Amino acid sequence: MTAHKELLKAVEAGKATVAVIGMGYVGLPLSLAAVGAGFTVYGMDINEPRIKGLRAGKSPIRTVKDEEVAEANATGLFQPHTDFDKLADANLVIICVPTPLTRNREPDLSYIEDSGRRIAKTLKPGQLIVLESTTWPGTTQQVLKPILEATGLKAGKDFHLAYSPEREDPGNAIYTTKKIPRVVGSASDASLDIAAAFYGRIVDKVVRVSSTETAEAVKLTENIFRSVNIALVNELKMIFTRFGIDTHEVIDAASSKPFGFMPFYPGPGVGGHCIPVDPFYLTWKAREVELPTRFIELAGEINLYMPRYAIEVLAEALSRKLQKGLHGAKVLLLGLAFKKNIEDVRESPALRVFELLKEKGADVTFYDPFVDELPKHHMPAAIAGEKSIVWNKAALKNFDAAVILTDHDDIDYAAVASEIPVIVDTRNAMARKNLASEKVFPA
Repeated sequence: MTAHKELLKAVEAGKATVAVIGMGYVGLPLSLAAVGAGFTVYGMDINEPRIKGLRAGKSPIRTVKDEEVAEANATGLFQPHTDFDKLADANLVIICVPTPLTRNREPDLSYIEDSGRRIAKTLKPGQLIVLESTTWPGTTQQVLKPILEATGLKAGKDFHLAYSPEREDPGNAIYTTKKIPRVVGSASDASLDIAAAFYGRIVDKVVRVSSTETAEAVKLTENIFRSVNIALVNELKMIFTRFGIDTHEVIDAASSKPFGFMPFYPGPGVGGHCIPVDPFYLTWKAREVELPTRFIELAGEINLYMPRYAIEVLAEALSRKLQKGLHGAKVLLLGLAFKKNIEDVRESPALRVFELLKEKGADVTFYDPFVDELPKHHMPAAIAGEKSIVWNKAALKNFDAAVILTDHDDIDYAAVASEIPVIVDTRNAMARKNLASEKVFPA
């Protein structure tokens, strides 16, 4: 039996050893799903406190429960490590690291490149390397592959290489890791077979595509689709609001059409690691072939403008209701996470609202039941380290206005409605709670 068939057989039986690099929102759920399928999993991360916590059964992210980590530990199959020499003992190595943008909004592949160099130190014949990080079409072949082949081993001949875009949706209780289909692409049939067999053990459906470039393009297409449609409804919201029309009522009614319409909902912009970032990976790559990406860039412009629009609505509301300006106004921001019921603030448009209000001289603070304190690093200097207030209904009387930026379920909206004279609602939260009134201003 050839080496790749032996590995394929081991993977199909759930007997292979898997190393997952990155124990965050993507890597940790993947690791636990792989453990559930019978694989031995090395959970790799350079963050020592995070690894120590995982060994103690503590999850670093709210969307994965401590009990799930503890159960995985109890099996003996889940082994968190900071020692990347352990990669030598793995049959499969999965890369789940961030791919942010630089200050100039260009792709930052430094985490992928660092992971590639760490893998190369122990790369051995027969291993399968899979990249999951969202990136521009060609990254697997043009960036990761040369780093690995600098060892003298050749992809498709000595080791296997594939790409499978992560599709995690943190906080989504319906579409868990297992229920979300996986796209897998490779330049080698043998590599594709092994990668598909691995994901086939942990998810309900695997979709094979012809190349890593196609698989990379799939993820960008998914999130550009969302970015463009969110931008569209955000633009419609600004127009309909000026006409006195409830945008959410329009969308809900349009959703009754059983074909040709898919509902997207407006907000203060877009957040998270994917939607605000992924479109710029494609626009950057498209410049290589001198093709315009006007549609994608226009959507980005609209979404980036929405925090300013929320502040414009706030300024008008303060003037109309309290005869006050933004400067010196006491403003409470409700929710800083990029989506409801999670603690993730990456690329959250609420952060931009916070920063802009500070610049305009507002006396601004925030409450978020899932965010105790903003990070001190990778955060605008004006708001780095800011802490959430402790919820106190009586203290709400001290605020001139509240701005609902993330519609967490664990916020007492009735208290907000009764105690704060001006409420700017970017999420339609008050209407959904039947708390709409003359003090509530949609934004």
